[in-house]
Amino acid sequence: VQLVVSGGGLVQPGGSLRLSCATSGFTFSTYAMSWHRQAPGKERELVAVIISVGGSTQYADSVKGRFTISRDNAKNTVYLQMNNLKPEDTAVYYCKAQKWANIYWGKGTLVTVSS
Repeated sequence: VQLVVSGGGLVQPGGSLRLSCATSGFTFSTYAMSWHRQAPGKERELVAVIISVGGSTQYADSVKGRFTISRDNAKNTVYLQMNNLKPEDTAVYYCKAQKWANIYWGKGTLVTVSS
């Protein structure tokens, strides 16, 4: 099983980034996918989740209206489009796949929002 996260980097406040999580080794379309983040000195928190069937999504209040999670089952990839980034969005971002008790994490990618 692999979850390869890419797309992090340094961006100015108000800017945008798109994170990708390319997966292999499991039946991607049957798993709920989510993005989490961990800021320095803080606990990891859920940012957004998209379920396997129907594509319903949920977001943390802090990112609603700015971030969009999406998935491409043909490419086994989940995305996080992040717009209007704020300094408080600075964190290491992780993707997670979950189906019942099966949980897989990708390695994180650092997003730094700073002028």
